[in-house]
Amino acid sequence: MKKFITKTFKDSEAVLAEILLPYQANAAGNIHGGEIMKLMDSTAGVSAMKYSGVNAVTARVDELQFKQPVHIGEHVICTGHVVYTGKTSMEVFVTVEVEDLITGKVTIALTAFFTMVAVNEQGRPVPVPQLEFSNEPFLRALYFEGQRRYEAHRHHGKTSKE
Repeated sequence: MKKFITKTFKDSEAVLAEILLPYQANAAGNIHGGEIMKLMDSTAGVSAMKYSGVNAVTARVDELQFKQPVHIGEHVICTGHVVYTGKTSMEVFVTVEVEDLITGKVTIALTAFFTMVAVNEQGRPVPVPQLEFSNEPFLRALYFEGQRRYEAHRHHGKTSKE
């Protein structure tokens, strides 16, 4: 594993994009949510691997929020960034933008937080670099929200095992 003390939000940026096709949609022409979630999961994985320098696996998806439907033929752009880190886990914020290639209009279709765990070749969790704290208000808010979710999930896990 690469040795880093800290990394930044920008170090983890991952962008995946594709045009969605009829086989990915229902009869009304709306893309299945699972198709978009799969693209988001791939984006989160790339972001986490760029950040950690090792393989990463999905542990949890939080706050998946569909803001609008995605239709056949739209250009979907998924962007992911690590916004919080634990010892071996990373929270990745994934945004899905939809671009109408005819009009050029771009809107946010959905967002979600993915918890990814860095793992070695044997599939065992390994430490990740700490995220360098940013003073930009939006990034600070994402960091503190990630910290809140991390602590809540840690507390819930301990409670449910007792």
